[in-house]
Amino acid sequence: MTSADSNPLLQPWDTPYGLPPFDRIRAEHFPPAFGAARAAHLAEIEAIAAQADAPTFENTIAALDRSGRAYYRVEGVFHNLAASETSPALQQVERELAPQLAAHSNAIYMHRGLFARIDALHARREELGLTPEQRRLLDRFHFDFVRSGARIAGAAQQRYGQVMERLAELTTRFGQNVLADESAYRLVLRDESELAGLPDFVRAAARQAALDRGVPDAHVITLSRSLIVPFLTFSDRRDLREQAWRAWTSRGEHDGATDNRPVAREILALRNEQARAHGYASYADYALADTMAGTQAAVSQLLQQVWTRAQARVEDERSALQALVLSRGESLQVDAWDWRYYAEKVRALRYDLDESVVKAYFPLDRMVEAVFDCANRLFGLSFVARPEIRAYHPDVKVYEVRGRDGTQIGVFLHDNFARPSKRSGAWMSNYRQQSRNTAGGSAVTPIVVNNNNFAKGAPGEPTLLSFDDARTLFHEFGHGLHGLLSSVTYERLSGTNVLRDFVELPSQLFEHWLTEPEVLKKHARHHRTGEAIPDALVSKLHAARRFNQGYETVRYTASALLDMAVHAQTSHDGVDIGEFEGAELQRMGLPAGVGLNHRLPHFQHLFSGSSYAAGYYVYLWAEVLDADGFDAFAEAGNPFDPAVAQRLQQFIYSAGDSLEPRAAYRAFRGREATVEPMLRKKGLVPEGA
Repeated sequence: MTSADSNPLLQPWDTPYGLPPFDRIRAEHFPPAFGAARAAHLAEIEAIAAQADAPTFENTIAALDRSGRAYYRVEGVFHNLAASETSPALQQVERELAPQLAAHSNAIYMHRGLFARIDALHARREELGLTPEQRRLLDRFHFDFVRSGARIAGAAQQRYGQVMERLAELTTRFGQNVLADESAYRLVLRDESELAGLPDFVRAAARQAALDRGVPDAHVITLSRSLIVPFLTFSDRRDLREQAWRAWTSRGEHDGATDNRPVAREILALRNEQARAHGYASYADYALADTMAGTQAAVSQLLQQVWTRAQARVEDERSALQALVLSRGESLQVDAWDWRYYAEKVRALRYDLDESVVKAYFPLDRMVEAVFDCANRLFGLSFVARPEIRAYHPDVKVYEVRGRDGTQIGVFLHDNFARPSKRSGAWMSNYRQQSRNTAGGSAVTPIVVNNNNFAKGAPGEPTLLSFDDARTLFHEFGHGLHGLLSSVTYERLSGTNVLRDFVELPSQLFEHWLTEPEVLKKHARHHRTGEAIPDALVSKLHAARRFNQGYETVRYTASALLDMAVHAQTSHDGVDIGEFEGAELQRMGLPAGVGLNHRLPHFQHLFSGSSYAAGYYVYLWAEVLDADGFDAFAEAGNPFDPAVAQRLQQFIYSAGDSLEPRAAYRAFRGREATVEPMLRKKGLVPEGA
C-alpha cells in the first residue's frame, strides 16, 4: 500500500502535456489509487442523484459526462500498461482488480436515483429544446444505463451485477492465458538447414528476437505475427512450418493453467444469462441491438454475399498452388502450414514479386513519415517529435500534434515493436479523450497511442515492413486520427466511442492512401540508397493486390461466421468450444488447408473483452463503407481533394458519436453506401460489374 502523498497516480501530473508520470508508476500504486478514485467518483454520482432541483440536461446529463475524470485517468493508464507493458506484478493486480472495476461500473449504471433522473429526462426529450449533440448524448446515456441493467430490479439486479463481475475476471484471465502461451513459445533455429529458405530480413528479425530473449548464437521464431507469418511464408522446412503453425493455432488450447476452453465456456454461459436478463434469446441478439447492422439476419446477409464468392475463389487459388507443387515434382496436398509458402512462390512467378525486394522499400521510419504526410495533406496535421519525453518503454515515440493553425490539438504515442510484455495484435487506445465539457470550461486535448507488433530490425539496421505490415500501420493510424481529430463537447461522444460497426471505417478508409502511387513514390524509398520505389514495382504491387484474396477472405469470413454462430447459441451451460468449432466449420464448409484468422481458444476479439463479441463481422461491414467512401476521392480525381477531405474530417473523423452513424456517412458521401465497391476491391466480382 502507498499513501496518497507518495502515490503518483493520485498526485497532479506536472508532466509535459499532462502525460502520466510513467517513470514513477508501479503496479502497487494501482489498488489504492483506484480505491480513492472510485470513492470520489461515487461521491460525484451521489451528488448528481441527490439534487433537490428537478433534473435538467445540465445538472444531470452534462454533470454525468463530467464525472469520474480522476477515475478514468487512472483507468486509462492501468489498461494501457496492462496491454502494452505488463509484468507479473501488474497481471496479478489486474486479476485482483477486474471484479472490483466491474462492481464500480455496476454501482454507477444501476444507481436507481441517477437513472430515475435520466429516465425522466429521456421521457421528455422532445420538449427539452436540446441541440442535436445534446439529444444524442441523452439518448446514448439512457441506452447505456438500460443495457447495463438499470431497469432490472431486486435480486435479479444483484445477480446481474455478479455476472458482470465474474465476466470481468474471466475475460482478464483469457487474455493473460493467450499472452502466456505466446511469450513461452520459441522455435530456436541453430543451423543453416533450419534457416533454409528464409530471406535476410526474416533472419535479421529472428536473430534480434533471439538476442531479446537471451538465446545466444541462434535465431528464434516467436508467435508475433510479424515473425510467424514470414516464417510460414518462406521456410523450406515443411516440418518446422508445421511445428510453428501448430503452436500458433493452439494458443489457449493446452491443458493446464493457460487452458482457455473452460474459460470461454463459462464466458458464453454468462453472456447468455446477461442477454436473457434483457429479454433477448441470445447474446448475439443483445450485442447487435447497439449496432448499425441491428440483427443477425443483416449480418448474415452481408457475410454470405462474400462467403460463397470467396469459397469459389479459394478453390481456384488452391488449383494454382497444387499445380506448382506438381511442377516441382512434389506429391503433397497443400495443408494449412503450406498455403502461405506455395502462395508466395505462385505470387513471385505470376507477378515477378520478391518480398525481400518489396520490403527494402518499406522501412518503418519512412512509412511513419508517410502516414504523417497523408494526415497533413488531408487534414493539416503536423506531428512534432519530442524525443526528450520518455514514455512507458524506450521504444515508444512521443509526438505533439498540431492543427492546421499551429495550435496543439493532442499527443500521439507510437509503440511499434513486439516484446514479451505486450499482447499480440495491433490496436489504438487513449490515455485521455477529447472533450470541452469541463468544470472550468477549458478544452481537454486527447492523448492517443497506436500499438503494433513489428519484428524489430537488428541493431543499427532499419525495421523493414512487409506490405501487409505497412497496411496495418496505416490502419491503426486511421484509428489514431479518429481520436486526435475528435471535436465534440461531451466525452461520452468523443473519438472512437461510436457504434462497433462504424469504428473500423476511419481506420480501414485510411489504408487506401498507402496504395496511392504518389504516396508510394514519395515515401517508399530503398532503405540503403534512398531510391524511390520503381514504377514497375508499384505496377506489380497493384497487379498483385487481389492475389490470394480468396484465402484471406475465407479465413476472415469463417472467423466472423463462427463468432456469430457461437454467440447465437441459447444454451444455459455454454458450449465446448473445441467441439463447437469443429462441427460449425464442417457445417459451413470451410475449405481444407485454409484455416481461420482466429480459433476460439485464442480469439481475443471475442473473449478478452466484449467489444467485438458477436461483432467480428464489423471489419467487413466497415469495408463496405470504406470502399464506397474512398470512391468519393476517385470521383473527385484527386486522393487529397480538399473539399472531400473537409467533409471526411467534419462528418467522420471529428464527429465522434455526436451524429447517428448512417446520418454521418450520408453527410460525407451524399448517399447511402453500396456493397459493389467492396466486392470489386476484393476481386469477388468483375471490374465492370
